[in-house]
Amino acid sequence: MKKRVVITGMGVVSPNGTGLNQFENALKEGRSGIRFIPRLEALNFSCRIGGVPEPLDPRDYDFSGDFDSCLNDNIGYASVAALSAWDDAGLGLPGDDAGADWDSGTIFGCGISGMETIGNEVVPTIDAGKVRRLGSRVVERVMGSGLSAHIAGLLGLGNQVTSNSSACSTGTEAIIDATWRIRNGLARRMVAGGAEGSSPYTWGGFDSMRVLSRKFNDQPEKGSRPMSATACGFVPGAGAGAIVLEDLETALERGARIYAEVTGAMVNCGGQRGGGSMTAPNPEGVRRCIRGALQDAGTAPGEIDLISGHLTATFADPHEVLNWSAALELVPDRFPYINSTKSMIGHCLGAAGAIETVAAVLELHKGFIHPSINCEDIHPEIEAYTGRIPRECKSRPELNTVAKASFGFGDVNSCLILKKWPPE
Repeated sequence: MKKRVVITGMGVVSPNGTGLNQFENALKEGRSGIRFIPRLEALNFSCRIGGVPEPLDPRDYDFSGDFDSCLNDNIGYASVAALSAWDDAGLGLPGDDAGADWDSGTIFGCGISGMETIGNEVVPTIDAGKVRRLGSRVVERVMGSGLSAHIAGLLGLGNQVTSNSSACSTGTEAIIDATWRIRNGLARRMVAGGAEGSSPYTWGGFDSMRVLSRKFNDQPEKGSRPMSATACGFVPGAGAGAIVLEDLETALERGARIYAEVTGAMVNCGGQRGGGSMTAPNPEGVRRCIRGALQDAGTAPGEIDLISGHLTATFADPHEVLNWSAALELVPDRFPYINSTKSMIGHCLGAAGAIETVAAVLELHKGFIHPSINCEDIHPEIEAYTGRIPRECKSRPELNTVAKASFGFGDVNSCLILKKWPPE
């Protein structure tokens, strides 16, 4: 028998709010966290705006020992989100003398790891012939598994401890992989999510590709425009989202507050065939992923109340909406509501799916649908869906089922089906 998997804790470090209360309020208000970044102007970027969280102070969190001495944005965001989610789940932080928690683990990923540390410290120091000055802890700040390793140390996790990386699908895929591990009885509890640091060394390649927003440098809050006719590329972002997943039996035994149940999950790849490429999705792959998640959940297309889309403010947005319509086989007037959290926070790359899942679960748990801002001028190819794209916050206490999907470079896809708890 497969275990049922529920969400009992969440944490978020987002450009428009750190912590669940700030984040929820920003979502409801349609408040953007995107601002002008002087450093990007100094470096001659075409895009000079970004979604960057307010600076974190490690002293505000229960980091032990000299943990803060090895922080960079990537690890810092991930650690704060994970600790916050663990605390939100009602789980106490272990003492230094506690043993490993063999029932709990983490899958926590990023798109591009430690680029600020590599660019500002590793490369210049080595090129100067001063390798010994790097110190003994630089490796853990730049290694791909640095996120999960640090989280495991903070929480004493003894089950699977892994960092994944699947481009913009990373955060959602981490949650799915953790869900499958619990379903199969290999763990009772997992902390899952994604993080991404804020660095021009991470964003530079995208600027070079001319896929970043560059026409709204003087109006940062207007720059991220998913589903808009005047969308001109995505706004780079940073942050982290974390989810505590547990098997239902364990959560009920300890009297945990349950936000939602993860009923369906699917990951696939379009194989860079059939119109798919390194940077564009194979439409059939996207549709198969959505249908696979629905089948896994035992959910009919018409039961989906809200789609939390990937929707980046690029040429792909209309295609994504039309792929959802084809996968669900629903005409515009029967189509679910669809929104884009990226309209307020930009595209947080490896953190995107995790932060957006936190948003989707808050919407489901609190009964609201947050607006997609900056899309007053809906793209003409999806004009028929205008009525299903909320431009202001909607109270929807009857919200019952949400689909969250992410699509990434490499033609990779992931989709979650989330259900309200307790089930109706």
